[in-house]
Amino acid sequence: MWNAFREWFLGLGAQYGVNPLIFGAIYVGAIPFFTLSLGWTIRNLRRKRPAAFPAFLTGFLFISAYLYLLVAGRGIPWWVYGMIVGLVIFGAVSTVRKVRRKLAEPALGEPQLGACLTKDGSTASGHSRPLRRCTR
Repeated sequence: MWNAFREWFLGLGAQYGVNPLIFGAIYVGAIPFFTLSLGWTIRNLRRKRPAAFPAFLTGFLFISAYLYLLVAGRGIPWWVYGMIVGLVIFGAVSTVRKVRRKLAEPALGEPQLGACLTKDGSTASGHSRPLRRCTR
């Protein structure tokens, strides 16, 4: 059963001119770079620095495997293009939501609203600068 699946899967690549192993390597290999560039984008946005290049790089890394498919593929069925468009739209919406959520959170090392001093003078949340004293 496994051999039949493998033959079919690899046969698809030969039929359409796309090597599934290269596609998979690009897809999996881009993940850590995508994550780093997304962090770079968020950091630049928080610091009010230009974020166009890191955002472009994040987008490129997100679609890199699909670009390989579009460039190397021959005679790909129309529904594959539809799936790629759907996946890219879903991924873009998901990434934008994640960026907005991260921007709404305080950055690491920033004091949080409502942080209270403990007996030793630090905050309960571990930050050294509280925004208010607890009245408890």
